[in-house]
Amino acid sequence: MSLHGKTLFITGASRGIGLAIGLRAARDGANVAIAAKTTQPHPKLEGTIHSAAEAIEKAGGRALPLVVDVREEAQVREAVDAAAAHFGGLDIVVNNASAIALTPTPATEMKRFDLMHQINTRGTYMVSKYAIPHLEKAENPHILMLSPPLDMQEKWFAPHLAYTMAKFGMSLCVLGLAGELRPKGIAVNALWPRTTIATAAVRNLLGGEALVQASRTPEILADAAWHVFAKPARDFTGRFLIDDTFLAEEGVTEFSRYRVTQGTPLAPDFFVPDTSVPPPHALD
Repeated sequence: MSLHGKTLFITGASRGIGLAIGLRAARDGANVAIAAKTTQPHPKLEGTIHSAAEAIEKAGGRALPLVVDVREEAQVREAVDAAAAHFGGLDIVVNNASAIALTPTPATEMKRFDLMHQINTRGTYMVSKYAIPHLEKAENPHILMLSPPLDMQEKWFAPHLAYTMAKFGMSLCVLGLAGELRPKGIAVNALWPRTTIATAAVRNLLGGEALVQASRTPEILADAAWHVFAKPARDFTGRFLIDDTFLAEEGVTEFSRYRVTQGTPLAPDFFVPDTSVPPPHALD
């Protein structure tokens, strides 16, 4: 399977997981629309839409950097249409943009609550909404959310209710859109990591350098996403996938290459169901 000539629209693609998914597709010769806000370098956040575009093209793809705040309807609609017009269609949408604040309810400012819901839930809904008319014309259309399984347990909600609601809102979009779009042949799935992933959010907001060292690299999600996009859209939809379990189903047996630091115990991510058993030796 190859993504050669396929067009991906990826939100939050200037760095981290979104960029990694774009780079993996670019190695096949794909077209990647980079939809993100960052146009100027930030002292704590590596990458801009322009540096990402340069990396995509260096990897063998074609890039289109687009300034997009997924909270702004006009920007989203225009960017989706621009990507489809520029590359002659749209095949894959990746809803990766996300905001996080791990605060209890009394400490969560309403503007932070609003930000998380506008980016995570509303942004995912809106990007998908405006992409649907283009995806209907694609040969094997996919929408992928970087969001967790809908594991409705108190322990996921109690420590940081606002964030969990916003992330589960993305997953509710998967549940609903998978059913809504199944007759159109558009696949809608969710992908989530078993362990923490070495991103700017992990370094700056969650656990600093120590947690980064106990994480896997974004490439594990990029490889898993690549395998999702290889699936026939009419048959593979409505799935809530954990990265290493899905990769093992696809024949991947070597997971150590995704570790940031060999020998360091991996830190578990939020929202992984207790019933999800890792593949043999995946966490060794």
